[in-house]
Order: sequence, then structure tokens, then C-alpha cells
Amino acid sequence: MSNISKHYAMNKALPEHKRNQVIQSWYEPALRTLSKILAVKEANLRKINRDIKNAAVSRDEFIDALLNDHRTLRHDHASEIITSLYRAGKIRFLGRFIQVNEQGGEV
Repeated sequence: MSNISKHYAMNKALPEHKRNQVIQSWYEPALRTLSKILAVKEANLRKINRDIKNAAVSRDEFIDALLNDHRTLRHDHASEIITSLYRAGKIRFLGRFIQVNEQGGEV
């Protein structure tokens, strides 16, 4: 079970500050996963002589990667983590695509 799942299982109504702490504990692993996917996308763009700044990951692809890398994570928790990363300014959305925010926090 993930940190979030454990806490939900124990107490469905976590205090807001505790819930935020649990979600924020996933920032680093999620950003690591995103950086790994973006590295592949950048390599693909380099091969075809395109600008690597255009590398982006679809939200669904990012969720799938999070679920594969962190098997204890649930789909709704992954979505919550992504939304929280956006609110914290760590990532940015380009339509349905996601990039690491330049100012935000690369891992």
C-alpha cells in the first residue's frame, strides 16, 4: 500500500495538513519518473533533429508510468499528485501534455 492508501485505509477523513504532507512526500518520486520519461522523449526528438524543449508527456502516459514505477499507487492518487505538483509550480500543463517547470524543480 502507498502512503496515501495506508492513510485512507486507516482513516478516511485525514486532517488537511496531514493529507498535504502525504501527497507532498510523492513529489520527488513523481518528478523522478517524469524526468525519466522526458529524457526518452528528448532523445527521440534529438534523433529527428527537433527542438528538445518541445518534449512533453501526456497526462495519461505520466499516470501510467507512475503506476508502473510505484506499484502501490492507485490511479486516483496519481492524479491527485499530478494536480498537487501543478499547484506547487513544479510542472506545467500544455493542454493534455506535461512538462517540468523550468523554474519549478527538476530532480
